[in-house]
Amino acid sequence: MSESNIIGIDLGGSSVKAVLVDREGEKIDDRNCAFDPTERMSFAETIRAVVAHLESAHGEVQHIGLSAPGLAAKDGCSTAYLPNRLDGIEGLVWSDYLDRSHPIPVLNDAHAALLGEVWLGAAKGLTNVIMFTLGTGVGGAAMVDGKLLRGHTGKAGHLGHQSLNPNGEPDICGTPGSIETLMGNCTIGKRSNGRFKTTHDLIRAHESGDAFATKVWLESVRALGCAIGSCSNILDPEVCVIGGGIARAGDALFEPLRNIVNEVEWKVCGHDLRLEAAQLGELAGAFGAARNAQAP
Repeated sequence: MSESNIIGIDLGGSSVKAVLVDREGEKIDDRNCAFDPTERMSFAETIRAVVAHLESAHGEVQHIGLSAPGLAAKDGCSTAYLPNRLDGIEGLVWSDYLDRSHPIPVLNDAHAALLGEVWLGAAKGLTNVIMFTLGTGVGGAAMVDGKLLRGHTGKAGHLGHQSLNPNGEPDICGTPGSIETLMGNCTIGKRSNGRFKTTHDLIRAHESGDAFATKVWLESVRALGCAIGSCSNILDPEVCVIGGGIARAGDALFEPLRNIVNEVEWKVCGHDLRLEAAQLGELAGAFGAARNAQAP
């Protein structure tokens, strides 16, 4: 049994991503396996199969970590809250399910992605970092003085659900006018009066000179910039990492976003908040899960 190698697993909505790494985070192998989210416990059976494959190829490991959507339990051994998705995950103790003598720590997926980026990616070695993930919704996580913020119930760091408009429509958490409703792909049809089905379509039209698309896009980017500025005042990070599918827009996102953050940020002692694109891609959560499981 290897005491140095670690398996990090990131459970998504319909796939399992996993990495086998050494103690320094050097990747030895990885896997990406789909499962049927409508079939009860298919996600768990897929995780069991992924672990078996990696250990068959490289030897049994002692330490395994898991990243998953929802709120992790306070003891870190399971997911405590994930309504209406992945039937059977709430309360599932992974060390029991996988028959392991060592605990398998569980992290929220956004928390794990941030931890991965701090360990090996865009915020490597830093201790005060916030992260936004831009996709169907807007996820987030925060690290303050080297510690992931988890909070009383585990929901700390859900930066996408901060309210920017108290009179706006509520998001899935009931927050009015959140950055998720102003930036997430989930509302692109409504924000564009039905013209665009995805944010990527909107960005392509913006880059082609479509004035309406530019207006909608830059309004969304301004909302994100103001959210980042607010988080900067509250948490005082060194860096804001931007990840998720929408972040692949590159300069179309980062150039106007940097201008807006520069405009709204409260600058102290000459410090400018750095904006960095996430570097670990779809494996960020798996790397973060591995880091979380790493023995001292």
